[in-house]
Amino acid sequence: MALRSHPTARQVRLGTELRRLREAAGMTARDTAALLGVNAAQMTHIESGLSGVSAVRLRRLASHYACTDEALVDALVAMATSRTRGWWDAYRGVLPQVFQDLAELEHHATFLREVVVTHVPGLFQTADYARAVYSYVNPGMPASELEPRVEHRMQRRTVIEGDSPTPYEAIVHEFALRIRVSDRRVAHAQLRQILDLTEHNRVGVRIIPVDQDHFAGAGVSMMYVGGPVPKLDTGLRDAPINKGPIDAEAQLQRLRALLVKVEKAALSPTQSRDFIHRLSKEL
Repeated sequence: MALRSHPTARQVRLGTELRRLREAAGMTARDTAALLGVNAAQMTHIESGLSGVSAVRLRRLASHYACTDEALVDALVAMATSRTRGWWDAYRGVLPQVFQDLAELEHHATFLREVVVTHVPGLFQTADYARAVYSYVNPGMPASELEPRVEHRMQRRTVIEGDSPTPYEAIVHEFALRIRVSDRRVAHAQLRQILDLTEHNRVGVRIIPVDQDHFAGAGVSMMYVGGPVPKLDTGLRDAPINKGPIDAEAQLQRLRALLVKVEKAALSPTQSRDFIHRLSKEL
């Protein structure tokens, strides 16, 4: 089987979880390769996401590693055997791989929770808002590169719309709503869109007012993505460094604790919608 030249983040995560199971069992890649009848290099390819693994082989590995978490094993098998081609594949070779990885991650999520301080969450953004942000961050970007980015951001919203929306809650700082990335018209339309989207039962927004006491999380911007089992949750931090997916259990626990802190500083959903209505009238 030919090796993948550009494995997706989902494929890499599967390999990472198999490596973790092996290491927890105290086995080497060479030991495991012998079990499957492959060489150590091929086992390394599987654990790095460069090569796939069948459901039969994966279950054999889990049994050999004495993994008794059936829900986890079933979830890993689903990751290994699913052949989902989504709308994001149309952007392969057009946009950087990170765009496809994010869309695929959101597509498979069981729930989404996001904290943003400086910008409206991507899943809430209007096309005009997104275009203003991309244009500012990448001055001089030609339309041939700008518009696919805007279109991709708009397509991402399918995960919270339609007949089976993924539960999504965004905790947004007041600053993000007040900063005008464009003009008054765009700002007003953006607030209106947030209110429209949060009319759905599975989409929520909570606002952190600027005058909230005991909130030291101005540098916190993150997305927490629920997996089919908690061990397969994923965190994403908007930071200058270490922007890759967070999947180590200790780090995920820190993100969960951070979410609890941020939630305590936020208004209730009803108060937040009232807050947005008042802000909209100020424009």
